[in-house]
Amino acid sequence: MSDTVAYRWSKRTLDVVVAGGGLVLLSPLLLVVAVVVRVGVGSPILFRQVRPGRGARPFTLLKFRTMRGDGSTGVGSDAARITRVGAALRATSLDELPSLVNVVRGEMSLVGPRPLLVQYLDRYTPEQARRHEVKPGVTGLAQVRGRNALDWDTRLSLDVEYVDTCSFGLDLGILLESVSAVVRRHGIVAPGTVSAIEFRGSDAGGRT
Repeated sequence: MSDTVAYRWSKRTLDVVVAGGGLVLLSPLLLVVAVVVRVGVGSPILFRQVRPGRGARPFTLLKFRTMRGDGSTGVGSDAARITRVGAALRATSLDELPSLVNVVRGEMSLVGPRPLLVQYLDRYTPEQARRHEVKPGVTGLAQVRGRNALDWDTRLSLDVEYVDTCSFGLDLGILLESVSAVVRRHGIVAPGTVSAIEFRGSDAGGRT
């Protein structure tokens, strides 16, 4: 096998073993969180949204709901819609646990650029769009370097850096750093917001 094939094989094996094993071992926690979301946020328990994956192919991302409503009507800001339960789930990254199902399905990897919104696709520069050359991840290089506390240009640059330098060793290092980032709750939200700032393109300075 070539190095590329060997890396992809080892990465997929790690994804299936860790994500599949995590879903089994964490099933009691998943059940508890599901009940908490049902009581504290409401139904449906899961947040489902189409996101672009590898090659910008769409897939349905799964997360625990943290906000009332789905935001599709444009009524109410994120700050108005997020619940106490939702804020706690985001702070501990427990809302991300259902994404392990996406990993087992092969739509995501444990490590890779975070899957962003479909409407961002035509806002990327050709260089930034290279983030879609690999599967999106539950965590990634940008997440351990600052997550939502980083400006968009920096985040997308780190995504492309990961594409150019990804290796099994780098993936393991990012997974270990991610545990520390979650414990420290570093970069969970952008400064002055309850979530992330919309990406409007690099010509807009990457922030609004």
